[in-house]
Amino acid sequence: MLPVGIALLTAAFGTAYAAAGDTLALVKARGALRCGVSEGIAGFSVRDAAGHWTGLDADFCRAVAAAALGNAEKVVFVPLTAAARFPALLSGDIDLLARNTTWTLNREANLGVHFIGILYYDDGAIMVPRNGKISRIAQLNGATICVAKGSNYVENVADYFASKNLTYKPLIIESLKALTTAFFSGRCQAYASDRTQLAAIRAQASGGPKDYIILPDNISKEPLGPVVNRGEEQWLTLVEWVLYTLIEAEELGITRENVRSVRDTKANAEWESSLDTSKSVAKALGVNSEWVVRVIASVGNYGEMYERNFGPNSNLPIQRGLNRLWTQGGLMYAPPFR
Repeated sequence: MLPVGIALLTAAFGTAYAAAGDTLALVKARGALRCGVSEGIAGFSVRDAAGHWTGLDADFCRAVAAAALGNAEKVVFVPLTAAARFPALLSGDIDLLARNTTWTLNREANLGVHFIGILYYDDGAIMVPRNGKISRIAQLNGATICVAKGSNYVENVADYFASKNLTYKPLIIESLKALTTAFFSGRCQAYASDRTQLAAIRAQASGGPKDYIILPDNISKEPLGPVVNRGEEQWLTLVEWVLYTLIEAEELGITRENVRSVRDTKANAEWESSLDTSKSVAKALGVNSEWVVRVIASVGNYGEMYERNFGPNSNLPIQRGLNRLWTQGGLMYAPPFR
């Protein structure tokens, strides 16, 4: 039996997008990519004081726009709650969902969507006030825990607590702002979410992040990736290989600054293959030539994106960990380009 939320979404939107047509053609005709992002999660997608969207997910949206439209700025960012993200994709209100969303079999199979790969490896965790003197999840037996409606933490927390023979009371709220307010005001004793998202929320605390701790226990695997609708194979392939282009570029040392000189010098056959200098792949994907060059020139490689949004000089410094390249002990790996 399907979870109630999945079943309702499948019934309401299961065939809605099929009639919408070719996504790439629609994006080109519109002249803009409609990209679903968060309501405002630092490091992933957040609007600054000038109204400019920043973050890893926002950068990925721009990279896709650079490939599809030749201009990284032709993006309409659509902020969505966790509960609203899949309905927006399935109904065709957005072309691409890039909202720190966990890749699961349940979502991909039952909703009829495709995750195009993993943009960020995270894990599930729980945050608590420091003055509560809680150091492990086992001490939260019977506690009220804040959870976002529409997130996989509704099930993840239940599964984890059941596996440890612990009880808890969920406080499920849809709006990220309302949920954060509930936690900071003490309506719940703990907050469950992705570890990196908890770090972003902790940074918003009025007294600073020092007043809250993220417990060391991992409650789930959280491979976060962009999502497209099923049945759009050309669009899926393009978005998928934009991701791999960003990863491959870092491995080959191609950066925002040197990508054009790399193209011009043609000094390395492997680089030439990755840059699609033959233009055959561009034709098959339905995009203009030099799409790879435009992607890298617009946002940099994956490492540059990570450093900009999570590096030591960012507003949310997070160690790369599993998000390092496979050659550096991480899991980031692109398939061969030829």
